[in-house]
Amino acid sequence: MERLLTKAGISDRRVLLGPKVGEDAAVIDMGDRLLVAKSDPVTFAADSIGWYAVQVNANDVACTGGVPKWFLATLLVPERCSEAEAEAIFDQVLAACTALNVALIGGHSEVTYGIDRPIILGSMLGEVERDRLITTGGAQEGDSIVITKGIAVEGAALLAREESAALQAAGVAPETIAAAAALLTKPGISVVEEARIAASVATIHSLHDATEGGLATALREVAHASGLGLAVEETSIPVLPECNEICQALGLNPLGLLASGCLIITLPAGQVPALLLALEQAEITGWEIGQVLAPEEGLIMIGYAGEVPLPEFPRDELARYFSTRS
Repeated sequence: MERLLTKAGISDRRVLLGPKVGEDAAVIDMGDRLLVAKSDPVTFAADSIGWYAVQVNANDVACTGGVPKWFLATLLVPERCSEAEAEAIFDQVLAACTALNVALIGGHSEVTYGIDRPIILGSMLGEVERDRLITTGGAQEGDSIVITKGIAVEGAALLAREESAALQAAGVAPETIAAAAALLTKPGISVVEEARIAASVATIHSLHDATEGGLATALREVAHASGLGLAVEETSIPVLPECNEICQALGLNPLGLLASGCLIITLPAGQVPALLLALEQAEITGWEIGQVLAPEEGLIMIGYAGEVPLPEFPRDELARYFSTRS
């Protein structure tokens, strides 16, 4: 990915942040404010795909310290899709945009040959004040690492929704599957509110939404983008009980499972108590799990097996599961 992105060769000086590993949104200088641009597709969660597309794109705008403002959607539906089903997706997009005070400003829709489920590609535009821009690569040596909600909200919810029968066959109770499916909306995959709270109560150096590759990959992206090392305490990482049970049943590692809803925050250690208190007052759970280190310290996890390298996942555990199931 890094090799491919270096081919972009952007010469426009107004592009303040272009394509880089670990940076999930672009930032363009528009004068008194900065424009933030993000695009991301959604192929799972077919029953709520329109709502889902708005959330995942808004998250990455919020992780720049910005406010999501304008949304475009490209909707591809299979030939068997009815008008009512297409309208339901459109209504989900509108409802999600309304809840975030975002305007749906355009896009594209078509019936597409060769697909078996709806696919939606969202593009979110937002803005941030020049002196309030936050990047993934802004982490500083000595920062504390805080995460919200726990892991893995998104992966557990999608597996519960897509693989209910397989989970029951593996011994997972129906009530656990139902509880996991509900994680998509409560505590939910949106990190917009906690990003706003963090930026308003503390000196935030880095924000990053843990998505593909799970928490472990997202931490690696923060370290890579910042040119630093880090250490996390395995016993401090909150694995949601539903996620833990699902992962055990399917032989997955929750640290590498799709984890939208978990916001990674780095900030000065002395400001952690104020941040955690502000999150708690908003009924958002937060945990301090580690520290940003000098680059020569590497990427470390301290826990059940002692001090070991931070796990590395060549592929998200959700994708690995779907590619290997019989």
